This record gives sequence, structure tokens and C-alpha cells, in this order.
Amino acid sequence: MTEELDIALQLEHGEFQLDARFTAPGSGITAIHGTSGAGKTSLLRAIAGLMPCRGYVRIGEETWQDQSRCLPTHKRQVGFVFQDASLLEHLSVRGNLEFGWRRNGAHSDTAEFDHTVGLLKLGKLLDRRSHELSGGEQQRVAIGRALLSNPRLLLMDEPLSSLDAQHKRELMNYLEQLHHELKLPVLYVSHSPDEVARLADHLVLLKDGVAIASGPAANVMTRLDLPMSADEDAAAVLETGCSGYDPEYDLSSLQFSGGTLLISGDHRQTSRQRLRILAKDVSLTLQHQSATSILNIVPVQVTEIAPAGPSQCLVRLCCGEDILLARITRRSADTLSLQEGRQLFAQIKAAALLG
Repeated sequence: MTEELDIALQLEHGEFQLDARFTAPGSGITAIHGTSGAGKTSLLRAIAGLMPCRGYVRIGEETWQDQSRCLPTHKRQVGFVFQDASLLEHLSVRGNLEFGWRRNGAHSDTAEFDHTVGLLKLGKLLDRRSHELSGGEQQRVAIGRALLSNPRLLLMDEPLSSLDAQHKRELMNYLEQLHHELKLPVLYVSHSPDEVARLADHLVLLKDGVAIASGPAANVMTRLDLPMSADEDAAAVLETGCSGYDPEYDLSSLQFSGGTLLISGDHRQTSRQRLRILAKDVSLTLQHQSATSILNIVPVQVTEIAPAGPSQCLVRLCCGEDILLARITRRSADTLSLQEGRQLFAQIKAAALLG
């Protein structure tokens, strides 16, 4: 479905106040991002009907809550994946999946069950109990259980936060696959800019309980007036497609609206590749350099400059139809006579690109 999500919720919990108002697409992943204590988990729980609050929750023409009604949690078609898997320990993996499937009401048709098991590669785990699974496997089961409940909306509350680095990487691969497969809206809470960059189509920023920005992730992440651009790991995100591979140097050519970038590794197996380019890995030059070890040089135009501490500044750059960020010293900005509209070249190390 492509119906829009329309959320406006207010609540008070002790000294904490939440006032989150935003719209989001009716399909794809919308990341809810903010620092610890910003209200991310409270927002998801309020949307699910687990915390009493004022306001409204609408999905397309369906209203879960407004001034005249407030559906209880069990009547909201919502799937919830928590920080820990919260599996039913007395049941096998199959039993946990069937628990969610029974909420669907259509469990006579096994095609959906089999598809979900295959998508998350759970077939070899069906007869195991939860204590026999790794953390990443438990979370895959939790995701499968939520999907089999046939939700209108999937809520994921930092599903990677309790995992070690290896299991985070493994589950991230499954989440990226789900991103392309799922047709329902997903609200994904995370404090990790890397997770947001790799998964999110849309981004809502929370600060002190208030939604301060909402929009396409690539745009919100590169707005110089928002907190994400002030982080040490501020970054831009590009959607690219692989156009070739050089086995001699193990480099793939990735095309985007602003040109071609080289990245380490063979990326021909994926039709689309999302790149996260850190602002600190982008340098600027007035001339297209030739005698340089930097392989990626693309034409850009300055659209905005903002201070970043006493000695540095952030530069927002238009590159084709995409946006890049560069973090450089104020002295370099003065040397290059940077101003809005200035045309120059951005240099990006191939080894620094994060796919």
C-alpha cells in the first residue's frame, strides 16, 4: 500500500513531554532518529497504543486514534519488533512464527508462512527453541513473527542494539533485503547514523520529544541547520547502480546522477548500491587534479556554508541531482574563496566509501 502515515501525538510522562507531528510514506522505511532520551521508544509505544496519549494516528483512510476514538493495541494492525527478541521460550521457532500467523486469520494458506521463512532463512531453525539461537537468529524470528501477523504498520525499536558487531552485520543484510521486499510502512527507531543511511527512505528527527524535521532521508541528513550534520560522522547518502567491475584492482564503478565513483569490491550482484559518504572524507579543489592518488573526482557546486566549531566549516554541495557534504577548515574555505554558487571539484577516496 502507498497510503500516507499521518501522526500527531502528545503525552506527558513525569518531566518528559512528547509532541511529535509528522507525515511519512505509506511504504518503505521511515527512520525515527535522535539521541538517547529524545522520545523515540515512547513515540513507537504511543503509536501502538501502549501508552495513553492525545492526538491522532492515521494510516491512509483508516484512523486508529483521534478526538473521538482510540483503538486498543490488539485492534491496531501493528507488528512490533523490540530491542530484544521477546520470543516465547516454551515454543519452538515454528511455534513462535505460528503465534504471529494466527493473528493473521488466514493461516490455512501456507504460502505466506513459507515465503516469510524463506525470506529470513529460518527453515533450518524451525525445530529449535529460543535458547538454542544466536541473538541475530532470535531477532530474525521476531521479525518473521511480526510480519506473519499481517500488519498494516511494522514498528522496529532498535532491533540491532543488543547484538555484537558480527550479528549486527548479518541482521543488517536481512533488513536490507526486507527493505526491497516489503510493501508496508516501517517505522524504524535507531540512534545509529549508519543504520539510518543504509535503510531509511524517509527520516524523522526527534529532539527533546519534538519532531524537528521530517522528509526524504538524503535531504534531512544533509541539512546544515539540523543536528545530524553537526556530528563528527556527518554524511551524505547516494543511490547508485553498478556499471562495471575491474578484477585486476578489485574496483567497481558505481553510477549516480553526478557521475561515476569507484569503490573497493565486486558490487555487480546488487542492482542498486546505497553509499554513505562521510563529510570528513570529502576534500575540495578548484582544478580537476590528475597527478593524485584520489580516484573519485566529481564536479560540484556550493549551495550552503555553515560553521562547524572554531576552525572548521561544513559545505553543502550539489552534485548532479544529489547532495554531498564536505567538512574542511575555515582557512581552506577562505583559500578557495568559497561562496554559494561557486563551482569546483569534490575528491573522495575510494577506500573511504561506505557501501
